[in-house]
Amino acid sequence: MNDRTCIVTRRQAEPDELIRFVVGPDSGVVPDIKKNLPGRGCWVTADRLHIDKAAAKNLFARAFKAQVTVPTDLGGMVDGLLSRYALGMLGLARKAGAIALGATKVESAVRGGLALFVLHATEASDDGVRKISQARRATVHLGGPAIPAYKLFSKAELSLALGGTNVIHAAVLAGDAGRAVQKRMVALDRYRGGSPDDLAMLAAVADEDDAAEDVE
Repeated sequence: MNDRTCIVTRRQAEPDELIRFVVGPDSGVVPDIKKNLPGRGCWVTADRLHIDKAAAKNLFARAFKAQVTVPTDLGGMVDGLLSRYALGMLGLARKAGAIALGATKVESAVRGGLALFVLHATEASDDGVRKISQARRATVHLGGPAIPAYKLFSKAELSLALGGTNVIHAAVLAGDAGRAVQKRMVALDRYRGGSPDDLAMLAAVADEDDAAEDVE
């Protein structure tokens, strides 16, 4: 078995598209989120669906050729680890000055093309999200970057990670610190199935472009 072949799909993929697992001292299956734990590993496509399937079909035992213990909620465990890793990186980005907080500053960072991506708390109002989404669409129409937005964390989680109070909207700015945290956010978002908000934004931009072409 190739070291980077998903044990569910049997397809080879890049490391960022997979999650590595190893066997711990107690014969339990351990997620290796940072891909640096010692020992022989196996790989699963990096989303909840495939990890749940690997656990349900006892594919870890087959991959390791040994009797192993799979945690009851392995999929939830991985989600928690990815979430904590992403929030930790977000905190480091804050210390590096790579964060804009509050709807006004976020909108300004988006319109100025300074934002790599936007975070909305799960409690964010539709109106607050809409205004920032409009800024994201306007930036694209003016030839700027497509700035993704994620709704992955609660207000409490964002506030704790960013050292603020009632953090609802945040933008992570361009730079090394921002790109490092972006990688973790992309991984968590992919694991949870993707961002409907982002797909809707891209669809809206395409619809508006088609309408403009029809007018011409």
